[in-house]
Amino acid sequence: MTWPVLILHGVVMVLAIGHALVYKRDHRAALGWIAIIIVFPLAGPVLYFLFGVNRVRSAARRFTGNDESGFGLGFHYGTQFRTPAPEEPSLPPLLNIGRRVTGEAVYAENAIEMLVNGEAFFPRLIAAIEESQESIHLSTYLFFKQGIGGDIIDALSGAVNRGVTVRVLVDSTGALHNARRALPALRKVGVELAEFRPWSLFPPSFGVNLCNHRKIAVIDGKIAFFGGMNIDPSHMVDASEDDSVREDVHFLARGPIVRRLLDVFRRDWWLATKEQLEELQPTPESEGQGSVMCRVIDDGPDENLDALAMTLLGVFAAAQKDITIMTPYFLPHRELIAAMQSASLRGVRVRIIIPKRSNMRFVDWATRNMLWELLVWDVEVYEQNMPFSHTKLLSVDNDYVLAGSANMDPRSLRLNFELGVELYDSKLAQQVRTHFDYALQRCRRLSLEEVDARPLWQRFRDAFFWLFSSYL
Repeated sequence: MTWPVLILHGVVMVLAIGHALVYKRDHRAALGWIAIIIVFPLAGPVLYFLFGVNRVRSAARRFTGNDESGFGLGFHYGTQFRTPAPEEPSLPPLLNIGRRVTGEAVYAENAIEMLVNGEAFFPRLIAAIEESQESIHLSTYLFFKQGIGGDIIDALSGAVNRGVTVRVLVDSTGALHNARRALPALRKVGVELAEFRPWSLFPPSFGVNLCNHRKIAVIDGKIAFFGGMNIDPSHMVDASEDDSVREDVHFLARGPIVRRLLDVFRRDWWLATKEQLEELQPTPESEGQGSVMCRVIDDGPDENLDALAMTLLGVFAAAQKDITIMTPYFLPHRELIAAMQSASLRGVRVRIIIPKRSNMRFVDWATRNMLWELLVWDVEVYEQNMPFSHTKLLSVDNDYVLAGSANMDPRSLRLNFELGVELYDSKLAQQVRTHFDYALQRCRRLSLEEVDARPLWQRFRDAFFWLFSSYL
């Protein structure tokens, strides 16, 4: 090897090792990459910079206009570290966790209604659209044209004809499923339409990360909807005998929280269009609507990275009686697993409700590979029979609920733009617990013996897909 090559290798080796030492969170991953960098001259550093550097956050910062990382390698700390907000003595302890993690205010006196499945959600959404007088702002990951999607397009068309300003934001990756058919219909009726991170060849822009997975609708700045449902006819559970139906939960909100939800839409709209929408001003109609305390958690792979994950860790640690989780995809990272184990060891009843069969079988298989770590410490895991439950809900003790668009997996908690809403109210929490109780009637509890008794070929299959947990 010639001197110039040795010098080049020495320089890039030092850079690569320095980056791995400073930015790798897992010491085992850092040690493995450092070994590769040293053992394979030139090729090792090249492999590291190609495959070992997590560029998701850098890409998110460039997209949001906050890139300070230097060529996407992360050699600048910038805003990576969030200063915790001080506690508010007047807040319940569980809500103070979110305060310290996000710095977000709590909005009191909100009225929140729980809407189970499309039969409850879509008629209320269409009615609100038909009664709108000023503006409609709707964000969704999927937008199907057929079935109920066509009814919503018709309602939006009627609003446009009445002079209502209608803006619809659809994620570009989500649009690949079916929304490509809905987009021309929305444009035809005069809707202001935008795609979040549209795919293009020139300049190259495509990928399944940095998706906008939020589902928000704000009508006239007075009423809002949020939760886990897309504009998708499969959420009409009672009207279909198709195995592809998806149970889910959405929420209707009135009160101060509506303005904060519109702020999230405004930011996403600016990211997609660079158009700055006018801020909604408080009105008497938007204040003092109910008894629910709410906080919006705007989570994403940019400066808001780990907002939801850290909130989950905090509330798991603060739980006194019970934790119940319902999620369609369950691949928690190591810290969340440890937090659930710790809660169970403290005597907190921890229950996890997952589908027996989701629409993503490889995620189910990866999940089966890690369940023993929870079962061995008496965490209760339940498999829910069909229809597939797409619901994302968390209940802690007697008052706290976390709802929104995020699954409990790496894609939601690290790679997507997600929405979480903390809801603090004993009556609403009781409704959520009743929903859990109803679901548990269709569940079967898994045992550690059953998981350990899987055939060897299934264990190999499950372990193989588990290797890719960070990307599923």
